Amino acid sequence: MSALLEVEDVVTGYGELRVVQGLSFSLGRDEILAIVGANGVGKTTLLNALVGQLRIWSGRVLLDGDPVRRRKAHDVVRGGIALVPEGRHVFATLTVEENLRVGAHTRRARREIDDDIERWYSTFPQLRQLRRRPAGQLSGGEQQMLALARALMSRPRVLLLDEPSLGLAPKVIEAVFGFVRTIREEGTAIVLVEQNARLALETADRAIVMQRGRVALEGPARELAHDPRVRDVYLGRRETSVTPDTAQPNLESEER
Repeated sequence: MSALLEVEDVVTGYGELRVVQGLSFSLGRDEILAIVGANGVGKTTLLNALVGQLRIWSGRVLLDGDPVRRRKAHDVVRGGIALVPEGRHVFATLTVEENLRVGAHTRRARREIDDDIERWYSTFPQLRQLRRRPAGQLSGGEQQMLALARALMSRPRVLLLDEPSLGLAPKVIEAVFGFVRTIREEGTAIVLVEQNARLALETADRAIVMQRGRVALEGPARELAHDPRVRDVYLGRRETSVTPDTAQPNLESEER
């Protein structure tokens, strides 16, 4: 599978604090890549750097062979990368439809924008019914639907999802992740950051496990779901690295 997004030895952080420390991975076309790990290992920091909201100190990011590093955030979106941030961050005082139009701010063809808004109203009928309501008055699930649709209004080639299940009811989570699989099937590659490791590994094609700002494990998501080293990384039992392991008992469903 040819790589659409390539991240090579990326280092970034805040002030003098290095959070992501030489991290590398690739994302194939039409692929879901899960990034899992304990809180504080740099997952959100990485996504913010990829979309241009945080400066990359060193390393390379290539989108279809073109460098992304040092582009401004709106240029990154125009180039084909969009982020659905943790906590959704819809524009609370703008209506649902105004939020969707903000998502298309890098585009100019009004008829195509209108067609895409109609598409997401058809996908999420609740949004059509609420299209004139301020987004801050929506439920958490409705805001997540809006955040997804708003990001997709830029027609990204790569969609970055940061904790899409956060604060949602189980039925809403099921619907959101079903939609994630659908947009992958329609040709959008996805980087999925998710604290619920079991859900992420069941959804993704491949996965990396982060530890201390680096990749500790990587491989097919279904295999990592049964790898005991994943639990060790989450619980902080030991530093780990990518090495062969023949014993692969089932990963228990416990809070991480």
